[in-house]
Amino acid sequence: MKKTERTGVFYTPESFRKERTMVKKAATVFVCQECGNESPKWVGQCICGAWNTMLEEKVMPAPTEDKRRRSAQDRRSIAVKLSEVRSGAQSRIDTKIGELNRVLGGGLVRGSLTLVSGEPGIGKSTLIIQAASNIAEEGQPVLYVTGEESTEQVKMRADRVCKGKQGNLYLMAETNMENIIDAASELLPCFIVIDSIQTMYSADLESAPGSVSQVRACANELMRIGKVKDIPVFIVAHVTKSGDLAGPKIIEHLVDCVLNFTGERNQEIRILRAYKNRFGTTSEVGAFEMAEEGLLEIENLSGSFLEGMEDGAEGSIATAVYEGTRPLLLEVQALTSPTNIGFARRSAIGVEIQRLNMILAVLERKAGISLVDQDVYVNIVGGLKPEGTSTDLAVALAIYSTAKRVCCTKKTLAIGEIGLTGDLRSVQNGEKIVKEAVRMGFERIILPQKNVNRISGLGGEIRLIGIKSLAEAIKVI
Repeated sequence: MKKTERTGVFYTPESFRKERTMVKKAATVFVCQECGNESPKWVGQCICGAWNTMLEEKVMPAPTEDKRRRSAQDRRSIAVKLSEVRSGAQSRIDTKIGELNRVLGGGLVRGSLTLVSGEPGIGKSTLIIQAASNIAEEGQPVLYVTGEESTEQVKMRADRVCKGKQGNLYLMAETNMENIIDAASELLPCFIVIDSIQTMYSADLESAPGSVSQVRACANELMRIGKVKDIPVFIVAHVTKSGDLAGPKIIEHLVDCVLNFTGERNQEIRILRAYKNRFGTTSEVGAFEMAEEGLLEIENLSGSFLEGMEDGAEGSIATAVYEGTRPLLLEVQALTSPTNIGFARRSAIGVEIQRLNMILAVLERKAGISLVDQDVYVNIVGGLKPEGTSTDLAVALAIYSTAKRVCCTKKTLAIGEIGLTGDLRSVQNGEKIVKEAVRMGFERIILPQKNVNRISGLGGEIRLIGIKSLAEAIKVI
């Protein structure tokens, strides 16, 4: 007997085999739009736990035994030793957008498949058409396929952001995958953009565009085009209201790179981050500013995040993280207020809530600060969600500052990881973070003692304060 995790329904191995056999013999099946599970009949709840997600789709006829045998012989490959496989640097295409090249690992790899996601209106299409026009300016054709807009609408955006660099940029308003394949075979572009994958469909399937089977089939065709013809392909994908990529998870496994475009609608800063990259690191971030003429690269990202920081404000302190190949300086803000009723509330933007709860527990146990009757709010200014633990000390000091009404100077920066024992642990790339803080004009840096021992040769009026525990850091401020 097998029990599903969410529904708690028991199935025997015989029932599973019987259901699979019914699916193979049926002319149509019902496919869950959440997990892709197939069923020979409609059910209200899928075994993944989702309700009303089963939609009817046509089953493609399986190839005969002769076709399978013949195709297998045609595609037969030979096993070779790993030491005999030729290895070399991938050929990359320069997009002429430095921040995009940084996130991609140096540029577009030929034959790669890249998935770009983000909320509506965040700037995905703007960024891609800027990159497409830059590549087309080199003289080779670029194919931009739009399934959501007309060619006139894309032309209006291109006139605004491309500045006349449209000579070899070809537009195609099409959603049929077979027509797109024919156009790509005739044009032989050096770069293909699909905007978006949820609007594409294959005539071989009767399901609606955006369904699991359609998205999967279209992605497979695009992967085949890119790998066979050595063409990089950009695919724009929708996101759900929770911020996750819409559609089956298999799409993320198929592609070589997954990019996510984030930002606040009421702010101009946009952050591009890679969640998957087979040809580079995933720790790099790209920063852009949304302007009338399109997306502009931000060279001094630390200055943008610290631009509105006030001097002598309660609950505000600067910190730093190391993203990819550059340090970023950020502002951490905290606020505490008495709880009116019920349990105290904990809210964090840019900081994991589990990490915040741990820092509050260490503050209460090791620093003697009781916040059980206080609501605590923490915010990383700018909308960036830094990875790592180097911001722990800044979060703790910001909470202490607002709880005890202690003001921190604008020229003070704090970095360090807090342990459960209240000790302060060193952070990676501490020397580079300190050099960036010196360049930005900071006068005092609170950091772990181990990092201070490794730093030498700093000039100017910078003062490094090495500490070993959270209690020492509180005494310093």
